[in-house]
Amino acid sequence: MRLFASLYERAIVWVRHRHAVRYLAGLSFVEAFIFPIMPEVMLAPMMLAEPRKAFRYANWSLLFSLMGSLVGYALGHFAFEALKPALDSMHLLAPIMKGVADLQAKMQSHALGLYVVLFMAALQPVVPMKFVTWASGIVGVPVLPFLLCVLIGRGKRVWLLALLVRLFGERAEQMLRKHIEWIGWAVIVILVLLALWWFLLR
Repeated sequence: MRLFASLYERAIVWVRHRHAVRYLAGLSFVEAFIFPIMPEVMLAPMMLAEPRKAFRYANWSLLFSLMGSLVGYALGHFAFEALKPALDSMHLLAPIMKGVADLQAKMQSHALGLYVVLFMAALQPVVPMKFVTWASGIVGVPVLPFLLCVLIGRGKRVWLLALLVRLFGERAEQMLRKHIEWIGWAVIVILVLLALWWFLLR
């Protein structure tokens, strides 16, 4: 299944629009908490078109990713609180609260493992980040460490891409296009393994 490649090709069209920077900001924002298309599908072509602005584009994307992560965090917290009466009426609240309590206990005793998972979620390019931002709000991960993990993880992603474009130009985009499926799925597998490792900690 060519999930990442098809998303990449679809976003290439957006890059040629005169409001491409606004689209990049919007995509980076909503991708952090709901949208499935990663910002790199716009970042790479935009950087290649204007390599001298590569790090500027990277910083714009990172800024709006951080803002979107806060929205996901807030939605996780407030939506869960709002849904508690409905969940209780369906007799689902008690087991969910038990799961949340277990996660909070593990967060207290294995904080480093939690932050590694958050960092990897920020580093990888697809759906699990949305679940992590929401789950962080539900469980009550401290906001500053949460933002720091997102900053480092997402920062490494976009800054590395900018560096590759500055160093290798068109060859960097060709590498991304050629290997995007392997990169996307490989990082997801790594994230799943890290998440399992953290959840199985005793």
